[in-house]
Amino acid sequence: MPAPRITPFSALRHRNFRLFFVGQSISLVGTWMQSIAQGWLVLQLTNSAFYVGLVSALGSLPILLVSLPAGVFADRANKHRLVILTQTLSLVQALVLAVLVGTHRIELWHVASLAVILGVVNAFDNPTRQAFMFELVGKDDLMNAIALNSSSFNAARVIGPAIAGILIGAVGLALCYFLNALSYVAVIWGLLAMRLPPFVRPERTGPGWDRFREGASFVRHDRRVLALVTMTAIISVFGFPILVLMPVFARDVLRVGASGLGFLSAAVGVGAVVAALGLATFGPHVRKGGLLRWSGPVLGVALMAFAVNRWVPASLVILAVAGSGMILNNAVTNTLIQSLVPHALRGRVMAFYTFMFLGMAPFGAFQAGWVAHQAGAPVAAAVGGAVCAISSLVLWRLVPEVPALR
Repeated sequence: MPAPRITPFSALRHRNFRLFFVGQSISLVGTWMQSIAQGWLVLQLTNSAFYVGLVSALGSLPILLVSLPAGVFADRANKHRLVILTQTLSLVQALVLAVLVGTHRIELWHVASLAVILGVVNAFDNPTRQAFMFELVGKDDLMNAIALNSSSFNAARVIGPAIAGILIGAVGLALCYFLNALSYVAVIWGLLAMRLPPFVRPERTGPGWDRFREGASFVRHDRRVLALVTMTAIISVFGFPILVLMPVFARDVLRVGASGLGFLSAAVGVGAVVAALGLATFGPHVRKGGLLRWSGPVLGVALMAFAVNRWVPASLVILAVAGSGMILNNAVTNTLIQSLVPHALRGRVMAFYTFMFLGMAPFGAFQAGWVAHQAGAPVAAAVGGAVCAISSLVLWRLVPEVPALR
């Protein structure tokens, strides 16, 4: 019997996913430009690594507080319309920042307040978008769609920071925010152009609190899902803050300035794109649990190596390896959870995933900023890397069912 043909683009045969993928790919470039601009802006306003971490934490705090009830709402809402609304609100937030920065009226409280507003929008957007992906491609192409979406996300991480670094040095920060606002037009157009079946609202199965408890009970009683969301939380708190601290590494540790900051962030994206495309191509033919077993230790060791290295070319390579570890962990975890959860609970369970993936970020950003303030950014990166590596090795030994998943 001939081996199945390997295709890295099977999800693109779905018209609605193609529209989503193209629009999202354009929008994500702007999102990464704004992310880099925010860290640099806060550093300029405060000259403090602590405030860089604090503002990032404030932006993620609403996800911690709102994403779980948002998942209950997502299971009953028209996901298509809800995603259009969240993307439109994100456009407005970026445009307000562009005006404030461009007119030189920006203050720290503006940045922090608008980060919180965007966090509330993302608390509804993320679980809804994750569940909406299943409706666009179905179960058979879900892994491929997630991997392609991850490759787009991380290709934008290469392009966006590089453009932002050049623009910040050449013309200032305001254009980064304006271009991000403009980029949302692409994803909104793609969403509006979709052809979807009429929305049928699910029948009520009880009060919202009971539906929330139903989702929580599923996560709590399925050892595999509980382990997956737990490891997601650990990496969110101790692994992802390296991105928050990148402006500090660029300016104070490696001394490469704003343009160097763009290339450091882009290096993470290069590694992630390579890993995501590899996952899209070979994912159906490898044991996903086996990939997950080693993604955490790879990320952890890379972060520790980055912490002690001072040679910029080596730092770029190390960050690419870290990006590979990040994307393998995120994409495989997302796919495994969606393959294990019943469709009726998808929005609620993906809200738990979002809660751990993004909602734990305030704690991660805060702890990284505090440790960096007390002992330096390299110590914060090294501690985070050690926790990621050790936790991954211990957890998958305690829950061997996950590494065995295909």
